[in-house]
Amino acid sequence: MGADSLIKKIPHSQVIKLEDMVAVDANQVSSMTLVQRPSIGMTLFSLGEGEGIKMHISPGDAMVQILSGIAEIIIGEEKHLVHGGETIILPANIPHALHAIKSFQMLLIVVKPDKQ
Repeated sequence: MGADSLIKKIPHSQVIKLEDMVAVDANQVSSMTLVQRPSIGMTLFSLGEGEGIKMHISPGDAMVQILSGIAEIIIGEEKHLVHGGETIILPANIPHALHAIKSFQMLLIVVKPDKQ
């Protein structure tokens, strides 16, 4: 990775498994920020079984790609079970929360509106 790389902390120009980049630890939520810019963020997360991220809102659409395990994702009043290999979009400005039914890893990409 060069100093001018836009995606940080992961090797460039080689095949990797994102699951190998953020370990799952019991009773813990871990994260690794890959990109943090005004209009986009990319973060790897792992949540141990039973852990969660409380209800909150985001000003941008969030794409959650579950890499392994099983997450319960609440969007507004709806609950979704999302398994490894599946993806769900969390719409901007709608409350959402995540809970680890089975320890899971995910790639979160948040795309925010351009500032006017």
